[in-house]
Amino acid sequence: MKIGMCMFLWTTSVSKKHEKLLRDIKATGFDGVEIPVFSGTPDDYRKLGDLLDRIGLERTAVSAMGDPSMNLIAPDAATRKAGIDYMKWAIDSAQALGASTLSGPLHSTLGAFSGTGPTTAEKKRSVASQRAIGDHAGKRDVTIGLEALNRFECYLFNTMDDLSAHIDAIDRPHIKAMYDTFHANIEEADPVGAYTRNRRNIVHIHISENDRGVPGRGNIPWHETFSAIRKSGYDDWLTIEAFGRSLKDLAAATKVWRDFSENPEAVYREGYWHIKNGWKKAGARDAAKPSSQAI
Repeated sequence: MKIGMCMFLWTTSVSKKHEKLLRDIKATGFDGVEIPVFSGTPDDYRKLGDLLDRIGLERTAVSAMGDPSMNLIAPDAATRKAGIDYMKWAIDSAQALGASTLSGPLHSTLGAFSGTGPTTAEKKRSVASQRAIGDHAGKRDVTIGLEALNRFECYLFNTMDDLSAHIDAIDRPHIKAMYDTFHANIEEADPVGAYTRNRRNIVHIHISENDRGVPGRGNIPWHETFSAIRKSGYDDWLTIEAFGRSLKDLAAATKVWRDFSENPEAVYREGYWHIKNGWKKAGARDAAKPSSQAI
């Protein structure tokens, strides 16, 4: 298991000016960081990857699509092509960064709503778009982790069951799913069961408290969550995603109107130990339980 920290808490454009912060994240114990991919060139991300290598941080990538002019499920073919082109650029940038996964709500326009639920036609167009994206991702050896968001941020996929069924329909090895504890807490009747049922498609996990603040201070069922993840055999990234008010556009998109912690340091320092200790305790408690054969 690896512990990561998403840089959304500070910026959507990580650069050398964040070196001091990145070094403190490394000193805290993190294995890597999640780098937002929204602008720039693959060469910019290659240089950033070199900086992360020098610091000793691995990395994943995250992005979102907030521009309706590149909606992957739009009726207009040119609009869908613009979205596919954006995703190809993001995949190329992730590869240059040295990230093997690129996650986020990369299936539809963030914050855009039709006034109804997803239609059969929209899902059909999504399959075609994602297959084109998946083919390019395969060439770059980058896996896409599509994210189910809560109903207030998107309407195409709100539950892990719906998202996972769609991924099965896409049928591309480099198009998979991400599980996010914040969104699951809102949309799933059984968040842990939603993870377990769909584990086959999950390649990335966001650790996010119910208020998007400091992990461990809210009401997410953390022991049950860590236990289910361990039992499933998942042994990859557990990445903290938290938000603040410093980035106005991102705060508006994620509906962040207040501070959720006293400072960012509390999020990543306390959050790191929450994951580290929670993972260890879940393993110890599960090992101590008597097996069915022993009863």
